[in-house]
Amino acid sequence: MATKQQFNSFEELLSGSETPILVDFYATWCGPCQMMSGFLDLAKESLQDKMKIVKIDVDKYPEIASQYGITALPTLVVFKQAQPVDKIEGVIRPQQLIDRVTPFL
Repeated sequence: MATKQQFNSFEELLSGSETPILVDFYATWCGPCQMMSGFLDLAKESLQDKMKIVKIDVDKYPEIASQYGITALPTLVVFKQAQPVDKIEGVIRPQQLIDRVTPFL
């Protein structure tokens, strides 16, 4: 499960991280997003100390979704040194996700 934390801004979250961040852009009404949430939980075990996983509800934070060009759900974006370095649209299985983000660790 992704850890719930409060930040003053999304930029603060990104710039304050020593490790890469995987952001899951989702919506509560999105069926595939719920499936991806379970897959993220499985992948988190392998990524535990190497990458932070953050979930952003696009209905609550539409400005962040718009800023990063999120047009499909779910969309995962990998940020490294506060910059987006990879974008994955749609559901991806846990091992595929781990393989995809490993080069950024």
